[in-house]
Amino acid sequence: MSLRLKPLLPHGLFGRAALILILPVVVIQLIVATIFIQRHFEGVTRQMSDSIAIEMRHLLDEVAKEPDLGAAQHSAAEIGGALELQVALPGSTIPAADSREYWDWSGRVVIDTLRNRLPELQVVDLMTDSRGVQAWFSTPHGEMEVMLDRRRVSASNPHQLLVLMMLASALMTAVAYVFLRNQLTPITRLARAAEAFGKGQAVPYRPRGATEVRAAGNAFLDMRARIERQIETRTMMLSGVSHDLRTPLTRMKLALSLMPEDEDTAALGRDVQQMERMVDEFLAFARGDAMEEAAPVDPAALLREVAKAASRNGRAVVVGALDWPGGMIRLRDHAVRRALENLIGNAQRYGQTIEVSLTTNDRALRFVVEDDGPGIARDQREEAIQPFRRLDAARDPNKGAGVGLGLSIAADVARSHGGALRLLDSERLGGLRAELSVAR
Repeated sequence: MSLRLKPLLPHGLFGRAALILILPVVVIQLIVATIFIQRHFEGVTRQMSDSIAIEMRHLLDEVAKEPDLGAAQHSAAEIGGALELQVALPGSTIPAADSREYWDWSGRVVIDTLRNRLPELQVVDLMTDSRGVQAWFSTPHGEMEVMLDRRRVSASNPHQLLVLMMLASALMTAVAYVFLRNQLTPITRLARAAEAFGKGQAVPYRPRGATEVRAAGNAFLDMRARIERQIETRTMMLSGVSHDLRTPLTRMKLALSLMPEDEDTAALGRDVQQMERMVDEFLAFARGDAMEEAAPVDPAALLREVAKAASRNGRAVVVGALDWPGGMIRLRDHAVRRALENLIGNAQRYGQTIEVSLTTNDRALRFVVEDDGPGIARDQREEAIQPFRRLDAARDPNKGAGVGLGLSIAADVARSHGGALRLLDSERLGGLRAELSVAR
């Protein structure tokens, strides 16, 4: 039963908190209203109906004493006028059975009370005139019809209590809404700040709200500051390492350029170039995209530019469907370009046909790179994304001129944008399908 109700429950904290407050209030009001109407109004109606039954008992007894119909009519009119009862002897056509509205709770009490107190009662009609009571009695002179005001036998305006309860409920609900909103807004702001930081964006945030929420906000700010300091320290260190490594490589390249050209110097030149590429790839992985600020970017234009540049440097890259309605999205331009270049370069290394496309939904944007190469076995895809891992299969994304960091860099870029890198099978081309997703 709980599993069936779970999809119907609110998913947000505000909705659940409001449900916790409002549901008990509504249930309590329904219980109170039911008990009050059933007990209080029924009790009052029973007492009032008893009083009318006493008056009708007197009327019936006096009419029964009269010797003929004329005297009975005169006595009935006289006593009815004194008791404010409209009496007709003989009365109109008698209905087949008692009648009342289905929701007329007090009407049921009126009918039961009159029947218990007056054995001569035949039928009670509470529907023909909603503001009156019509009753038919058997007398020695024939059927007698008695009509009286409904307010004399049942409590009037019971709906006023319900209206007051509804107004009080609306007022208390409004107060609870304002209170909940003030309490939950700081939590929502904290969630937005944390989500933005997960995408690599540092939005302004100031702890507010209750003590516990402020404590969580301060802990988040401390954590964010530590991570930012760590990234800044690592970036500064790697900048120094980059300078220190490039200096001897530059001297070696200069020395090789001054040496006579032969097979040995050519081989040394290739080794120096490979070392330089390895250093660049390692620094790109270690530095990530921490130094770049997110900016509005057209993802479709970005993908087309990367595909065009890759086509000039290797096998042709086909641009497929671009499911993008247009507009800009905040991305780290150079980081995403580097990730796409790594994925396309890997596809060019192992496939003959390479196609890129773009898909989107309400929550994420996916850059897709497909090829017709040998692909990667399912049980080795997680390992392929790990840095410095080499596969034994026919397709090793970490072999070649680099050091095995292409997919790792792409995965790191996706994570820094609140997304992920997924390696799948390409159903159309038969090779690998790499999906680089970023949060919208």
